[in-house]
Amino acid sequence: MAAFSGMNISASGMSAQRLRMDVISQNIANVRTTRDKNGQPYKRKAVVFSERTTSPFQEIFMKTAGVPGNGVKVTRIVEDSETPMNKVYDPNHPDADEEGYVSYPNVIIVQEMTDLIDATRSYEANVTAFNATKSMALKGLEVGK
Repeated sequence: MAAFSGMNISASGMSAQRLRMDVISQNIANVRTTRDKNGQPYKRKAVVFSERTTSPFQEIFMKTAGVPGNGVKVTRIVEDSETPMNKVYDPNHPDADEEGYVSYPNVIIVQEMTDLIDATRSYEANVTAFNATKSMALKGLEVGK
């Protein structure tokens, strides 16, 4: 039972990091988008994780069984409204304001690439943990031979 819960924890981490990579890719793809469906510049998005919750009975049962956690889940995807938009002087641009400045998204490519590397490494760590758990389960099945 503990082996399968270990696989579930790793699988939840892989799913969460895959979604994070998708959101980072979306940010990079929209780095020059000055107008979204609402007519505003694209705003950088970020993924918020939290621990998967269980029922009180299942939580006590899992602690008794020695299972350390339940995995991770994506709580929500939020827009970054704290980082200022990049203002560039381009009076000929159709989205320029009265002063000639265009508001470009608050996406910083270096930060996005760093986050992408972090998400990739986290995904790889979850794959390694999943494969190690699978390997231990297979070795356990060979004990009876």
